[in-house]
This record gives sequence, structure tokens and C-alpha cells, in this order.
Amino acid sequence: MSAVFKAAVAVFEKNAPELLPNLTKSAGTGIGLEFRESGLNLNAKNDRLIKEGMIFNVNLGLSNIQAETNNEKTKQFSLLLADTALVNDKAAEILTNCSKAVKDVAYSFNEDEEEVPKPKRAKVEPNGVEALPSKATLRSDNQEMSKEELRRQHQAELARQKNEETARRLAGGGSGNGDGRGPSRNSNELVAYKNVNDVPYSRELVIQVDQRNEAVLLPIYGSMVPFHVSTVKSVTSHQDNRTCTIRIFFNVPGMPFSNDKDLKSQGAIYLKEITFRSKDPRHSSEVVQQIKTLRRQVASRESERAERATLVTQEKLQQASNKTKQMRLNDVWIRPPFGGRGRKLTGTLEAHVNGFRYSTSRADERVDIMYGNIKHAFFQPAEKEMITLLHFHLHNHIMVGNKKTKDVQFYVEVMDVVQTVGGSRRSALDPDEIEEEQRERDRKNRINMEFQNYINKVNDHWSQPQFKGLDLEFDIPLRELGFHGVPYKASAFIIPTSTCLVELIETPFLVVTLGEIEIVNLERVGFGTKNFDMAIVFKDFKKDVLRIDSIPSTSLDAIKEWLDTTDLKYYESRLNLNWRPILKTIIDDPQKFVDDGGWEFLNMEASDSEAEETEESDQGYEPSDAEPESESEEEDSDSASLVESDEDEEEDSDEDSEEEKGKTWDELEREATNADRDHGAESDSEEERRRRKVKTFSKSGAPPQRGPSSSKHAPLPQRGGSSSGNKSRPPPSSSKGGPPSKKPKFR
Repeated sequence: MSAVFKAAVAVFEKNAPELLPNLTKSAGTGIGLEFRESGLNLNAKNDRLIKEGMIFNVNLGLSNIQAETNNEKTKQFSLLLADTALVNDKAAEILTNCSKAVKDVAYSFNEDEEEVPKPKRAKVEPNGVEALPSKATLRSDNQEMSKEELRRQHQAELARQKNEETARRLAGGGSGNGDGRGPSRNSNELVAYKNVNDVPYSRELVIQVDQRNEAVLLPIYGSMVPFHVSTVKSVTSHQDNRTCTIRIFFNVPGMPFSNDKDLKSQGAIYLKEITFRSKDPRHSSEVVQQIKTLRRQVASRESERAERATLVTQEKLQQASNKTKQMRLNDVWIRPPFGGRGRKLTGTLEAHVNGFRYSTSRADERVDIMYGNIKHAFFQPAEKEMITLLHFHLHNHIMVGNKKTKDVQFYVEVMDVVQTVGGSRRSALDPDEIEEEQRERDRKNRINMEFQNYINKVNDHWSQPQFKGLDLEFDIPLRELGFHGVPYKASAFIIPTSTCLVELIETPFLVVTLGEIEIVNLERVGFGTKNFDMAIVFKDFKKDVLRIDSIPSTSLDAIKEWLDTTDLKYYESRLNLNWRPILKTIIDDPQKFVDDGGWEFLNMEASDSEAEETEESDQGYEPSDAEPESESEEEDSDSASLVESDEDEEEDSDEDSEEEKGKTWDELEREATNADRDHGAESDSEEERRRRKVKTFSKSGAPPQRGPSSSKHAPLPQRGGSSSGNKSRPPPSSSKGGPPSKKPKFR
């Protein structure tokens, strides 16, 4: 190995002896279990032999080279060149086969003097307090940017690229499917009988159903007229007291989903509705039931035929020989399952030359999946789930039984879903309980290992040259990046992979190819919300937007980081958007969408900054001439009120204290007298005033006694004409609960 280093030194001695002191002390290292094996250094002291099959990282470097420049920072530099070489029997093979041109491998820094960055002023919040740096800010001496700032810069670059890409795609004309409706059957193909003689003879003119020819025979004007059951739109029956009415509606031109252009006889007359009355309700109900059953069977068969007509014809499966037939997985279930009412059976998944074949013990239960039709293949081992599965997402639909599907899954239950209903609760230290848990762990590990060995064999088979263009490889979901959400109706655990976003446990399955995503909009994002939603917009604008609802807000940062890592542009909004009219507007006028900035209308940060600018502009608004006077008057009144506020408060407090003391009856009577005098009621006699006073006392009760001095204010009794004094009339008795009345004293 020392010969390699000596050969390098000889080259420098011959061509550039002045650089020999700057040469590194080693010409590289060997690559083994470690990237740099300590015993395989290519230096002047290593005497080990180089053998065939060894791999070396050959590198030569020059350090502390003086450059002819006045700049102190670039006056001294270093250089390192490296290659990876494989030792063969004749010559070494360079494994790093790439361009060695200087323009491809060299880069330079800006030689200008770096300006001293000015310290950024802290952002001031509206309340006047400076904003504190976030937790993600790196508090280093180099003032490195935070992760959030780096992510924002990357997202801004992605937004620019995405708008340019969308503009190019819309300018070239977007691709979209039609209404997705399969080819309908022409009305000219609906022939029940090719000849009149084929119509069955009937003695009675009653409604009949011909199951074999799929026809309904109706008696019209004394003859049996056949109608194919596919022409019947609906049939109803209504029973009165003695008769039963049958109404049959037919498909005619002008009705929805009818093909008028396929009708040859444009001037023909069509029957839209016909009504029959019968006195036999039993026969009427049987006929209606037979027509509905036959119509349902024919519609199901035609629907399956239409689905099969849209299927892409696949190549024929080439079965493997006995040597390669070892790639098989036994006792697995399939989803979607085969139809039928019989008991479901497990089957075997075999990997052949150009595809998979799944088959059960029943001859009609067999599915072939071609390698060329596989778009994504997933292997998800059981960790927190009950099943270990292999999932295939296809380019084109295939038929599994009588179901048309793009997703086929094969799985095994790693543990029995059984719960003990009876019996007492066992302890966690019960030996039987511990042994049962150990058996479940062993079974789960064994099944996961069987699936792992199977996919390793299939991956080796896919590495052959004929499958290189298919880019097939089993992808394993990254569980640590998963999050909970509701893609359809139930909550599920959604897991990203290297190329997709999948949910493979609950049905219907979710498989979203990341390469088909245009943008992702995170909706209902706010500080006070516990959940938010994700709207995935596809590059095909005619495809509906996929919504994943009720994602916990704790997963927001992780989802942002994952989207940014996979170069997907995301936006945030506080409300849910109605995407159908938005996409329709983009499709109708793509140029206006491009001119308006593309997807930047979703940028919440930009809209917030614009709102702040409008608020600042509103603050600079100057009112008219009339408004300053009113404002100055208001200010004067406000200042006056501020000055007089202390005196007003004192007066208010005095009034409140006086009102809290209350007034006596004498004071109230004096006020009433003054009020009557002011209103011109002085002519009232003393007798009337006394009567009113007695009446008032009888209603509200006597006033509280305030000591002996209060007797002088008591009303005087009337005096009679006799010499002997009459007894004075006592004052009216007080109400219940009042003090006892006393007789007035005479002077």
C-alpha cells in the first residue's frame, strides 16, 4: 500500500516539486466495515498487500497553499481531490463515474468584505412590549436563523416554483376526465324477440314476465306486446277497495341518461306510461315483484359489463417454474373480499414471472395482479395493529369478484380477536396470562418475519433488468411521522411513506401519491383550536379536493416539517374553504389566476401584512373642517368633566348619604304642602287637608314616633259646642307590626 503513496509523491516531484511540502501524509484509506479502516491507510509506512476486490477511497490534498492576492482571507487555501476505486485483477475500476471538469466540481465564495450586520430591532407588539424570540431560535454567536424562518424561506421558494409550474401546465391545457360515466347501452340493442313467432302464446290477456328473454308482455288492444325489461324505468302498484292499479313507466327520449342520438327512427312514437287495473290483487303483486326482481338482475349485470368494458386489457400471467415457485405466502386473506354467501376462505399469494396470483380452494376465486399494473406496493408489519399486510395500489382497475377496485390488500391476523366474557379478572402476574402474552408476541414476530422474507425475495426478483423501468419496491410506512385524522367517516391513523400518504387498516383505504399533489392547505389553524383540517389539492383540478378533518393541533408542527421536507407547498387559513367554485374559476380563466399571483391568495401572512398596511393608512386620514370643532368641543367637555370630577363625586356622595337617612312624615307633609301651594291649592280648607292626612295614614301606617316632642305635631281634635269637653278622636290605628298609638295631650 505504501507504493501508492510513493507513486503520488513521484508525480509531484516530477511536475510540481514546490508543492511537495503541502502534500497530505496519506493518499487515502480502504473501505470495509468502516468508511475509513485504520489498517488500510495508503501512506508511506503501510506494508500491507492490496488484494483483488478491495475498495479504496483514494484522495490527494494540498494544504496551506499561498495564492497571489492581496485579500488576507483568500490568500491561503487548501485543495482535496477524491475518488472511489475497486481493485480488479487487471486494473482498478473507478466507481465515482462523474464529470471531473472544473466547472462541475468547483465553487467559489464571495471575496468581497462581509458587511457587519446591523442588529435587528426587536418587533414591537401593539401593546408596546417587545416580542420575545421563539423557542426554535438558535441562540448562537453566529445569529443563525430559526427553523421556522428557514422553513418560511423554503416555502416562499416552493411557492414561486409551484406558481410557475401551474402556469405552464394551464397554458398547455389541463387534462381531465369526463363525467366518469361508462358507455351506456344503445336502445337499438334492446331486443327481446327477433321474430314475432318467438313471442309465447297466452290464452289470457294478462301481464306476464318472461324471465328467459328478459321481457315483459303487456296486453294492449287485444294483443300481447313485448317490452324489454331495460326499457322499464319503474313500476308501482296501488290497491283500492276492490281493484288494484299497476302503473309502468318507460325510458323515453328526453329523459335523463337517455341516448337520443342513437335512435334511428327519429319520427317514432314512444310509450311513456301505461296503467292497468285488475280485480286480482294477488296476481298484481306477483307481477310487480317479478318485474322489479328481473329489472334489478339485468341492471346489475349491465353495470358489471360496463365496468369491465372500461378495464384496461392486461397481459397474460406467465406462471413460474417449480424452482421459482417458492415465492409464496400461505393462509392470507384478501380485501376487498370475494362476493357470495358462502364461508370466506384463506388463500395463497404466489409471485410468478410477470405478476402475482391469489387463489383459494374455490375455482372461481382467483385474482391476477400484473407487475406492470402496480403503481405502489406497501408492506406494513403489525406493531400496534392486529394485522400484518401487503398492499398494492394499481394504475388501472381490476375486478375482484364482482367489485371494481384499484387497491388490493393481503393480510394475516397476528392475534385472535377474542375476549373472555366470563370468569374473574386475572392478575398481571398470573403465569397463564404471561404465557399467553408471550405466545402472542411470538406469533406476531413469526408472521412479520414470514412477510419480510417474502418481500425480500420479491424485491430480488424485481431487481432484474426487465423490471428496471417499472421502479418497483415495497415501501414501509414511517410510523413516527403518523398522525390521527378523519379522511372519510371514521378516525384513522394516517402514515406518510417516502412517496405516498397512506391509511391501510380501515376501509376505504387511503393512498395519495405525493407527486400528484399541487398544494396542501391547512384550515382552521388558530391558537385556541384543538383540531385543524387538511385540504389536499391535486394537479388535476377536475379531481375533487381530498379533506382530512379533525387532526390534533399537537401534530401541526410535525406535519409542517414533513411537508417542507418533501418539497410540498402548504398554506394556512383560519376558515374552511369551498374548493369546488375555486377550482372551477381557475379552470374557466387560468390566465387571470396566473396574473393574480397564482396560489398566493391563500397566503395568510401576506394578507395580514396588507391588513396592517391598510390600518396604518387609515390612521393617516385627516377629518374635514367641521369635525375638528366637534372634537375640540368634546375634548373641552372631557377636560372640564375631568377637572370637576372631584366636586361632583363629593356632591353625589352627600346626596346618597342624605337619601340613605330617609325622611319623616312631617317633612313629607311639609313638602306636599309647599307643592300644593305652588300649584294654587291654598284654598283647601283645614278640614280637607286633615281628612287627606288621615286617609294617607290609614293606607300606609303611622309614622314612627320620635320621642315626646313628636306629640306637638299630632292633629288637634274637633271641639264641640257643649261646655263639657268631648273626648278627642284617637288617631288612626297603625297597621300590623307598627307601634301602639297614644292619645294626644292637650295644652
